[in-house]
Amino acid sequence: MSDLGQAAQVKPRVLSLKGLSLRLGGKALLNDITLSSCEPGITLVMGANGAGKSLFLRTLHGLLPAEGQIHFFDRTADQFQAQQAMVFQRPTLLRRTVLQNMEFAAPKNCAREEIDKLLHEVHLTQKANEPARRLSGGEQQRLALARALLTRPRILLLDEPTASLDPASVMIIEKMILRAAEDGVKAIFVSHDIGQAKRLAAEVIFLHKGRMTEHCSATTFFDEPRSMEAKAYLAGELLI
Repeated sequence: MSDLGQAAQVKPRVLSLKGLSLRLGGKALLNDITLSSCEPGITLVMGANGAGKSLFLRTLHGLLPAEGQIHFFDRTADQFQAQQAMVFQRPTLLRRTVLQNMEFAAPKNCAREEIDKLLHEVHLTQKANEPARRLSGGEQQRLALARALLTRPRILLLDEPTASLDPASVMIIEKMILRAAEDGVKAIFVSHDIGQAKRLAAEVIFLHKGRMTEHCSATTFFDEPRSMEAKAYLAGELLI
C-alpha cells in the first residue's frame, strides 16, 4: 500500500484503485495499479513519455475498457461518471461561438451570470461572440477548462492542459485549477513540467512502463523519492 493509503482509514477516500489494468491489442499498457487516496488537493500524474499517463487518465474517465476496480468517493466510476469532467491536451470545441460552447455545456439550472463569471476568469469576455475555433491555442484551452468547470464536476481530469501554451495562459489555467481545488473539486493532472508539479501538487502518482512505482505526498516525492525510476526522472536522466 502507498504511504498515503493508510490515511484512508481515518479520512474519506477520494480515489481508490484495485488491480487497475489495461490491455489493448494483446499488449499490457497499465499493470495492476492499486492505490487509495484521501488527498482532496491536486494529484499530479508524472512519468516519462510512454509511461501510460494519458491512458491512466482516460481509463479513470471510462474511455478505455480497463480491468480492476475504480472508485471515486467510495462510488464506482460508472456511478460517478456524471460528476466527472476531462480537459484534453488538444481541446475539442464546437463549431460555434465561445458563448455557445459554454451554453451547450451548461447544466439546466445554470444562470447566465455563472457563464459570464467563468468567461471573465479565463479572460474571454471580449471574445464571447467570436468563433471558438478561431481563438489562439491558449485561448481555446482556457475555454475548454471554463466549459469543464461549468458542469460543476467533483472530479476534474486534466491531460497536460498547459503543454506548449503561452505563459499567460499557463498562469490563468493554473490559477483556475488551484481555485477549483480550494472549492472542493478533486483535480487529477498529468504534467511533464516539474516546476508546475511543485507549484500545484499535493500528492504525486509516478508511472513507469504502465506500473505505479511511487504514490506519495508531493513533499516526499520531490525531497525523498523512493523508487529508482522517480529518482532518475527527477535527476533528468533518460528512462528506457
